[in-house]
Parts: sequence; structure tokens; C-alpha cells
Amino acid sequence: MRARLAEGRFFMVPGVQDMIAAVIARKVGFEFVYGTGYWLTASAFGLPDAGIATYTQMRDRMETLVRTSTAAVIADGDTGYGGLINVHHTVRGYEAAGVTAIQLEDQEFPKKCGHMPDKRIVPVEDMVERIKVACAARRSRDFVVIARTDARQSEGEQGVLRRLRAYAEAGADVLFPEALVDEEEMARVCAELPLPCMVNMANGGASPMLEPTLLAKLGFAFAIYPSLTSLAAAQAMETVLRALKDTGAGDPEGLFDFREFSALIGMDEVREFERRWARPSV
Repeated sequence: MRARLAEGRFFMVPGVQDMIAAVIARKVGFEFVYGTGYWLTASAFGLPDAGIATYTQMRDRMETLVRTSTAAVIADGDTGYGGLINVHHTVRGYEAAGVTAIQLEDQEFPKKCGHMPDKRIVPVEDMVERIKVACAARRSRDFVVIARTDARQSEGEQGVLRRLRAYAEAGADVLFPEALVDEEEMARVCAELPLPCMVNMANGGASPMLEPTLLAKLGFAFAIYPSLTSLAAAQAMETVLRALKDTGAGDPEGLFDFREFSALIGMDEVREFERRWARPSV
């Protein structure tokens, strides 16, 4: 990821809520995917992004995502799941799971989704310590630490800049100003910060949905699209389930090919294994 950032070419990172999305992203050919806390929690447990899912649960999901995807995984690490010892443990665990980068935020624990109201943030000094601990915990410099601030809602643009400058000095590699409200603010923030910045293109969120060329012009290094596949899948499922309930349409047009999907998740390898090792029936 460091090499990709050094190139200076803007890139897009789709959110992945489950392993079906992971294999489809693999088919399409994305270099990076985003292990989204909101949507992995919703997919696995049917729960909101409110600090309810545990570190152990999320690490297991990230490890499965790394194993399933050929893309590099940028992982949502929330607040580090507790105090500083938890931050240390989270970074070590995510790195051991094969994650490429971890995103840590300056909310209180338990946290809320970055585009929800009434977020509470920790003092800047506390987040600086989180970043220092995270950077010290990683075993390889290839592992990227992303520092996110949720200060826009409570401290305004100047609070965002003050905090992200401090997080950069603490050792963060990428800065994440969450929930900025318009193009002008995005451009000003990127221009004032000393490190590559990422942006959250969350469908239905507080920030405007902008084209990649414009985001690059505003100064961002890359964008995550955490809700795109999840909301698309939810809409498609509701459409076909309503049709099934209302008309009995169990085989509508536009479904993904079953044989291709079976191949994507490894059924061809299973058959090859059986041909090699299974005993002939008598």
C-alpha cells in the first residue's frame, strides 16, 4: 500500500460486507478492499455499528476476508476496542491476520458509525497515544496505520485540522477526515494536511457523493465505498423476495449464474480433489 500511495494515483476501495462480496470484488479485479466495521457487523450478526461486536469477532472476520480475497485489505479497527493495551493487541492481531492497513478513530469506546449523530470523541492527547501505541505495536513498516477523526460534528473544520496534524506527528501514515460536508471544505482540509488523505464515500452519509476525478482534484489519495455493495445487495434481495411473495417468481431475470458462482467459491477445486482422492463407489 505504501508503494501505491507513493505513486500518487487516486484509487477506489469498495467495502466488503461478507465473503460473497469478497469473491465478486476478486472477480472484478480490485487492488484493495475495505473491511467495513458497519457492514461486516450487520452481515455477520445483524447488529448496528455501535461498538457491540468484539475485537475477537471482527478479527476473525478480517482473517477470513484476507483468506478469501486476493486484494489487500484495509481494515476498520474502530477505537482499538478499549484502552491502549487493547489497541496494541488489535494491531498485532490484525497484522497477524494478513491485513494491510488498520483504521483507528478518535471516538470514545463504544463508538458509533461516523455518519451518525451524537458521536463522542476523546481528547486529542488520548488519540495521539492510540496512534503511538499502534505504530509501536506493528511488526513491519509495511503495515499502514490510518488515523481518523470524527471531530467535524463537534469541533468543526479547525478541530479536524488540529487533530489530524497531531495524529500525523504521532506517526500515522494516512489521515482520514470523516464526514466533511462539502467540496470546499474537503479541498481546504487536504491542502492543509501533511500526509495522504482518504475519504469516505458512504451512500446516504454526511459527505457529498463525488466522482473519483473530482476527489483526486480535491487532494484525496483514495476513497472507500463502504456501503455500496451492501445497499445494492439489500435492494436486490428485497426486490426478488417481494416478487417471490407476490407472484411466486422464483427464477427471475438477472440472477448471477449459479455455475460461475460455484466456481468462484472453489467448487471446481473440490471436484478435482474428489477425482484424485475419493474412493470409487462399490
